[in-house]
Amino acid sequence: MKKYLLLFIIAIFVMSCSKKVEVKGKITGGSPLERIEFIEASGVATLPLANIGVKNDGTFSGSFEAPKNGMYLISYAGKQNLVYLKGGQTLNISGSGMNFPNDYVITGDAKKNNDFFTATQKYLTNYAQTVNMNELMMKDEKGFLQGIQKVEKDINNNIEENVKKFSPDSEVVNWKKNDLSSTLLSIINQYEMRQGQTPGNPSFKASKTFTDYENKLQENKDVMIKENPYYRQYLLAKMSPDFQKYAEANSKNKTDITTSELFAQYLKTKKDISQTTKDYLLAFVMAQSDIHPGSPAKVTDKIKKIIDEDIKDATIKNDLNKIQIAVNGVKIGEVAPDASLIKQDGKSYKLSENKGKPYMLFFYASWNPYISEAAVPVLKEVVNFYKSKMNFVFVNVDDTKDQFVKTSNSLLKGIPGTNVYGDGGLNSDIAKKYGVYGFKLPCFVIIDKDGKIASRSFVNLGEPELVTILDKLTGLSAPKVNPNVQLQPGLGADPSAQQVNPQPANPQPAPTK
Repeated sequence: MKKYLLLFIIAIFVMSCSKKVEVKGKITGGSPLERIEFIEASGVATLPLANIGVKNDGTFSGSFEAPKNGMYLISYAGKQNLVYLKGGQTLNISGSGMNFPNDYVITGDAKKNNDFFTATQKYLTNYAQTVNMNELMMKDEKGFLQGIQKVEKDINNNIEENVKKFSPDSEVVNWKKNDLSSTLLSIINQYEMRQGQTPGNPSFKASKTFTDYENKLQENKDVMIKENPYYRQYLLAKMSPDFQKYAEANSKNKTDITTSELFAQYLKTKKDISQTTKDYLLAFVMAQSDIHPGSPAKVTDKIKKIIDEDIKDATIKNDLNKIQIAVNGVKIGEVAPDASLIKQDGKSYKLSENKGKPYMLFFYASWNPYISEAAVPVLKEVVNFYKSKMNFVFVNVDDTKDQFVKTSNSLLKGIPGTNVYGDGGLNSDIAKKYGVYGFKLPCFVIIDKDGKIASRSFVNLGEPELVTILDKLTGLSAPKVNPNVQLQPGLGADPSAQQVNPQPANPQPAPTK
């Protein structure tokens, strides 16, 4: 009996510690060419954690590791919404293809928390229409405080009413209250800035009553900085004037200094800010200011150094490294990561088999229509021109091996190269190592004859930089093409995730030079 009791206790413990979220549902009228993605709304990387396909009948299923309990952005067909998820849950979610996920129905163990969240959001939307924000901003300090405190009281009363109605977990209730505080803090900061800019009142200084209320709203700041993008926005806005002065004084005659470098230096002067807060704010500034496609290697190296030396939180550090790979690919000069791949006949394949000859990796999937319409015709021309001097490896990241066989046989028929499958699709080992996501398809990477990365990752075969690299590695000279007929950058990207690093919940302005 003790043995079975112990096994039961272990099972309960494992379930309670699980971070995996199972996703099931149906989109009536859903399209198999559209994908469902989940992104951690409070994270700094905001890269998709899951990319789930919809079957012909509209059903879908999948799973992903949830970094923590909290809000997640769900995206489908260019539309986005928020859901509250906990590790170990099964999310049963459904809706209509016309408006999913703007409207959704959740059943099962995620229902009560999301019913609570949806009800509070609906109230907030309606309540906002009753508040004349311009009028509130024009009031004197006393009148403004009375107005903003009434807003806080009204919304908190609604939160408590919905707690009684839906019995949600305390975590989602606390998230909602902290989110309200973060929003109010942003409004308060706007009021302060507006008062300081008012003609005849250049020396406006908030009273102790004002600052006491402001401080009261951020009593949970250690939690808010981790969970609420609006709170990070508030902090960045508060320090922006001071940072602007610092940047102007410390960037003179430094033409190549980046915003990230300046902001990292600036934070070191702020002894009153916790390291956790510094990590989150610096991560946001780096992701928004200096990590972007086509960044020069010098800038990329600078950012990598800041990540390694100035970011202390291991999770944030890891997320930022993922962003760099997702945006620019594996660092040029590093040994190309090998991975287990499968051929059409089921035999295994290693990228290292190409050593001794340069080769191109081409990542693709059947559910991205732009690949067949725009990428493949150009790919045929590229392969035919360079095939005598280099190899081509076509890596399929569809959901199943059967789909890979069908897609490669139809899409790439007659194009010389090696067709392989990354088992698990976008969850495969190779996709993770090369930072391949739905928004990054098609994706092209060049490896030299020594098996080292020779290019950043590209989504456009017509980019002059890519052609220059191919010419250099092969000794050939491609005919020049009219730039106006090249593939446009990002043409193959998933239209529901055009940004590599969106801030889904509440976009925040980064400090700038």
